[in-house]
Amino acid sequence: MSERQETAPVPSFAFTPRRLLLVGTGAVGVALLPYWVRWIELVLPEVDTRVVVTRSAERFVTRAALSAYGEHEAVRDVWPDEPLTKAPHVEWAMWAEAVAVYPATVDFVSRFVAGRGDSPAMLALQCTRAPIGIAPSLPPGAIDNPVITGLLADAAARPNVCVLPPEPGSSSTTGRDDAYVPPELPKLLTLIEGLGDSPARPGSEVPV
Repeated sequence: MSERQETAPVPSFAFTPRRLLLVGTGAVGVALLPYWVRWIELVLPEVDTRVVVTRSAERFVTRAALSAYGEHEAVRDVWPDEPLTKAPHVEWAMWAEAVAVYPATVDFVSRFVAGRGDSPAMLALQCTRAPIGIAPSLPPGAIDNPVITGLLADAAARPNVCVLPPEPGSSSTTGRDDAYVPPELPKLLTLIEGLGDSPARPGSEVPV
C-alpha cells in the first residue's frame, strides 16, 4: 500500500484582473521569473498570464523555462520579420487587464517615460488603458542619481501606472548590498490591485 503524499495548502491572494501581461527585462533578477510564473499558476489559477521578455532578459532566463511553467509560450519582445495579419502591440494593449514589468531596467523605464514605442511590448504599454505596475531594478549608485529617480517619479505620475519602490539588495557584480532590487512579485500585484482605489496611488513615491 503506497503512502499518500500530503500537499501543502496554497495561500489565497486577491487579484482582480484576469488577464495579466508579464514583461521581463534584462536585469539579473529576471532569472527568477519562471518561479513567479509558476507561483501565479498555483495561487492565481484563474489569471491568464502571457509572458514577454526583452532580448537582454534572455541573457539570464530562457523562454523555454518560462513557457514550461506557464499556459502560453513566452514571447520575445521584438518586431517580427515575417508579415502578420495582427499587430502584437495592439493585441496586447487591448487584451491586458493589467501589466507587470518585473524586473524593469533603467533603460526600460527611461524608454517608457520618453514615450518610446520601439518594441511591441513598449508600444503596448504606451497605448493600453490597463493598470501598469513597474518594479525597477537599479545597479549600485543609481538610487543616488537624480535623473534616474526623476524618471521613476515621472513614470509613477501617469494615472494608470504604479512604481514599486526597490529595496537594498546584493549586486552580482560587487557582491555587496549596494544595488536596489524589486521586492517579491506579489507586492507589485498588490499595488496594481489598489491602483485605482486611493488618490495617493500606492507606490507612487520612490525612495531617494
